[in-house]
Amino acid sequence: MAWQEVEQKLETLLNGKGLEEPEQYDEAPENLQPVKLKKSVSYIVLAVIFNEQKDVLVIQEAKQECYGKWYLPAGRMELNESIIEAMKREVQEETGLECEPRTLLAVQEHGPSWIRYVFLAETTGGTLKTTEEADAESLQATWWDRITSLSLRASDILPLIDLALQYQDHPSHPLTLPHQIACTVVSQRLLVTFSTHTEDLWVLLAAEGSPHLPVTACGSTFAESRISIRVPLYRLLKHVLPDVKLQTRGILALQHLGKAPAGTADGICLNLLVSVRHNEAVESATPPAIHREGFQWFPVPNGTVKSHLLQRLSTNTVVPLHS
Repeated sequence: MAWQEVEQKLETLLNGKGLEEPEQYDEAPENLQPVKLKKSVSYIVLAVIFNEQKDVLVIQEAKQECYGKWYLPAGRMELNESIIEAMKREVQEETGLECEPRTLLAVQEHGPSWIRYVFLAETTGGTLKTTEEADAESLQATWWDRITSLSLRASDILPLIDLALQYQDHPSHPLTLPHQIACTVVSQRLLVTFSTHTEDLWVLLAAEGSPHLPVTACGSTFAESRISIRVPLYRLLKHVLPDVKLQTRGILALQHLGKAPAGTADGICLNLLVSVRHNEAVESATPPAIHREGFQWFPVPNGTVKSHLLQRLSTNTVVPLHS
């Protein structure tokens, strides 16, 4: 693969955009099947929204199991929705307000059976929902100063509110939103890097078929859907680079479409930045040895892409992936 082709793909991912779904996977379960929303995968959207006083928008739950408790606006995606459409719909239904996303703040997962997309968003219109407008979606919405005592449905929203406040003051990654590209399964495209203290840099390529960044896929059976979506990438790298310490830095770009016949676009692709280093404490000027045929290290020449990638690695400016 010519450097120009590699450079174009890296630049696309570093700019928060996705790449077309691959025709082959470098690590995937046998009999890989397309995923289907609400059957083999479940996606949740959640929005953190502040007003000018940095009060956070919260809703009072109407569901029987958490009736009267307070939470951030959130809910499950519906069929034929994009991730952003789902987030905007949930906010409008539960709070009465219209909004637009600013950035993806984090992705949380417990396997394909539960993936939550957390957004920082801002209001663009609408009227705050009152108790007179209570329905099955929520009882009311309010701006919470985070000091007044509220009975929360769960405390897991508190770190997300803190993360959003930190991002507003000091953005930890470029503005990143889901890129609309159809995916049939839950997959991960891996930008695996090795760098030295002298800023030499390599990326790992899978050379079988058309050379490409390695791609792994999750299974969609009941048991597989409850295994962390990181497991396939660990399996792959354990065989390719068994003698390394690896760090999954986070998400460079997220791909999903959703608007297509069921089973053809319900999947996602997480484009992940991963760094590896030798197990030994001694610094090495060469990448770790590859133990599986069909893979190779590609040296990144000096230029804009190399500088951008080294900067993202040194500052860890990626969307967090929490498992």
